[in-house]
Amino acid sequence: MTEFNTKTSSLDEKGENGGFFEETDPDAGLSDAERDAIDKKLVRKLDMRLIPWLCLLYLASFLDRTNIGNAKIEGLMDDLGMTSGQYNACLTIFFVSYALFEPISNILLKRMKPRIYIPLIMVLWGICMTFMGFCHNFSGMMAARWFLGLTEAGLFPGVNYYLSCWYKRREFGIRAAIFFSAAAVSGSFGGLLAAAISQMNGVGGKRGWAWIFILEGLATVLIGVISFWVVADFPEDAKFLSPEDRARVLRRLRNDRQSSAGYEDFKMLYLWQSLKDWKTYTGMLIYMGVAGTLYAFSLFLPTIIKEMGYSATRAQLLTVPPYAAACILTILVGWWSDRSNRRGIFNIATSLLAVVGFCILLGSDSAALSYVAVFLSALGIYPCISNTITWVSNNVEGVYKRGVTLGFVIGWGNLNGVMSSNIYRRVDAPHYRLGHGVVLGYLSICLLGGSVLNWALLRRENEKRRNGERDAWVQGLDRKEVEYLGDQRPDFLYTL
Repeated sequence: MTEFNTKTSSLDEKGENGGFFEETDPDAGLSDAERDAIDKKLVRKLDMRLIPWLCLLYLASFLDRTNIGNAKIEGLMDDLGMTSGQYNACLTIFFVSYALFEPISNILLKRMKPRIYIPLIMVLWGICMTFMGFCHNFSGMMAARWFLGLTEAGLFPGVNYYLSCWYKRREFGIRAAIFFSAAAVSGSFGGLLAAAISQMNGVGGKRGWAWIFILEGLATVLIGVISFWVVADFPEDAKFLSPEDRARVLRRLRNDRQSSAGYEDFKMLYLWQSLKDWKTYTGMLIYMGVAGTLYAFSLFLPTIIKEMGYSATRAQLLTVPPYAAACILTILVGWWSDRSNRRGIFNIATSLLAVVGFCILLGSDSAALSYVAVFLSALGIYPCISNTITWVSNNVEGVYKRGVTLGFVIGWGNLNGVMSSNIYRRVDAPHYRLGHGVVLGYLSICLLGGSVLNWALLRRENEKRRNGERDAWVQGLDRKEVEYLGDQRPDFLYTL
């Protein structure tokens, strides 16, 4: 341990904890076994209160952004008189507004409080979704998709940031995986739901695709209204916890070298720290590779399967098994990465599955073989989303810097939905060589290559910190100045 580490430990014992926060210990005098029992009970309480409802919110979010793919095979384009290029433009416009708003969404979440901000944006995007069912032309659909992206933008980065303010770094992976698995469930559930709702074709003079938008939008509004009473604030203000449990949560964060959401005011310093940090850009590179691939996959999977020769309804149903398999593997990777305290190796291993899957799709002329490749692709893509977000979050300290960094990483990644929206062209059906080739490049260069690069750089930096080569960074600094260093403190070791 370096001299700096020893001094920092001494500060922690005095309660001056490197500037994180001061708190009393409600379990002072208890044995380690008693403390562990209380801690496990507290974590279970947090899990039951936070995770299930947040998963439902993201299921609704992902369902609402991708159900246009289900609507397409139910006749959306023909009814609105849209060309293939106009349909792609409707997909593209969502990602533009979505990505532009994401970098600042976590600042608004912090300022407005989760119990206000998250339900509010849900109600707003549910309204946008509902009105998509009343569009009569291309212009109306473009406007609705723009506002849908704008209002949805805050949920995914916001919830990941929010959860990182509740759990230790080695506990966050499985929670992020369970939360994101709702996307895989929505892909599975979305196919079943679209197949069922499309049977309402002609009811009230509306086509089946319109009812997909209307009913799913109204369900989102209802969930959003209920969320005003269900979503909790950050740990120091959470009403469902006793004062003792709030103190325990904050103490757990301190012991994990994480700051609490309520003890830091926004300063431009945190923005510049994020912009000057190389980890922000390796995170953006990795997430670019996986998010661009994810949206290409989820937006066009029903069409790809339909082009294999199946009817519209059967194509909707055949999307279920790949998503279900991806959901299971996503949770397993989250659990295993937490247990091993390793993130990079899981990104590398699972991305190889996706690379193999898209190689097969690129060269296959067989519907059966292509369907097998769809499974491999789903298994390779979905676990990398939550694992990448966890990896980035684990290695950025300071709640505002972490929030800004996650906003940049996720926003830039989602901007690549613009690419995804334009590479699967109708003229390329049924094999979509162009689309599969571009996605394969994203997977190989950005996701796989970026993960290897990030892992190597983090490993080298940890070695330098263990060897005391970064101790000079804190020489002459007082306690408050050391706090502002965040993950640049020499005693902060990165998660590989």
